[in-house]
Amino acid sequence: MRQLIGYALFYLLAIACSALLATQSQADDDPLQVRIGYLGYRPDPGPLLSTVIPEPTDAGLRGAELAIIDSNSTGRFLKHDYHLQSTVVDNPEALLEAARVQHAQGLRLFIVNVPLDSLRQLSAALPDSLLFNAGSADDSLRSTDCLANVLHSLPSRAMLADALVQFMVVRKWQRALLIVGQTPEDQAYAAALRRAMKRFGLKIVAEKPWTFDNDQRRSAQADMPLFTQTAEYDVVLVADERGDFGEYVPYQTWYPRPVAGTQGLTPTGWHYTVETYGAAQLQKRFEALAGRNMNDRDFAAWVAVRSIASAVSKLRQTDPVAIRQLELSDQLPLDGFKGRKLSYRPWNGQLRQPIPIVQPRALVSTAPEDGFLHPTNEMDSLGFDKPEVSCRYP
Repeated sequence: MRQLIGYALFYLLAIACSALLATQSQADDDPLQVRIGYLGYRPDPGPLLSTVIPEPTDAGLRGAELAIIDSNSTGRFLKHDYHLQSTVVDNPEALLEAARVQHAQGLRLFIVNVPLDSLRQLSAALPDSLLFNAGSADDSLRSTDCLANVLHSLPSRAMLADALVQFMVVRKWQRALLIVGQTPEDQAYAAALRRAMKRFGLKIVAEKPWTFDNDQRRSAQADMPLFTQTAEYDVVLVADERGDFGEYVPYQTWYPRPVAGTQGLTPTGWHYTVETYGAAQLQKRFEALAGRNMNDRDFAAWVAVRSIASAVSKLRQTDPVAIRQLELSDQLPLDGFKGRKLSYRPWNGQLRQPIPIVQPRALVSTAPEDGFLHPTNEMDSLGFDKPEVSCRYP
């Protein structure tokens, strides 16, 4: 009898061990769930003085969605499952509430397409999370007011201005007339241009604020030549991020000169005319998804999600602290279809990347330009280099 009882206990123990091993094996086979939040908020720009084509309302979001598709296409082989939980709102209060809801649901990785003030609020509200800034080009975030839990996939204004002025140096455009709009964003863009001109030894011969409030479609031919009459210049630089007047500057200046900056010849994080290094395939996939061309915010959101996916593939975990450390190291080169491996600067969290310089229908050049060297990485000739950053970015 005791022998039968012993056999029975052994049999039951064997069944329990088999069930435990089967459960453990099933758990091991479960895909790693990678949940990413997307938070979008763009304030109403107000009435425009020109009929400029507005930015798509889904700019940024579509790029993130495409990156989720791309990440899952490779992630299935690694048993990684990527999900995007997106929220786009129309006021900053709703944005903070949406962020808290996603955080309460366990999300710790976020793609954020919001203006400067909202980004600061989100950084403070989500201290244990990692945020990828795909919406604010503000220079202070990369130089004097760094946010420790934020990485920047969108180029800063300083990067854009440096790229443009490098091209001006190559073309020997040494003298510029600077026209500055009335918004704080215009002032910030103009400050980046002034810094770049000084950095590369070029001269602003005159600076004029744009204070007209009339319809430039009717008066450009009459007003613009007189407005741009000053000491001779090689190029007109425009700081008009909203598009109030900049579209009416080309071909109307006192001297027949090229126009560059926010209109005319423009530095940007991405443009549909970028086609080399596999970019054409990325463009086609995006067009199939969104029904339009990819812009700089779409690319910033796309590369942010791909940055997360690359880190998760290497770490096999989703801890935001571990991902941040890896992103800021030199152990995670990223492919961004720009001809060079991309990486995040450890002193301010800015993504290193070449900057296309475009006119509306063609790629003109790509910065950094040949001949602009750097001790460690030529892409660090664009934007704030380590000695220029005063804020602590641990």
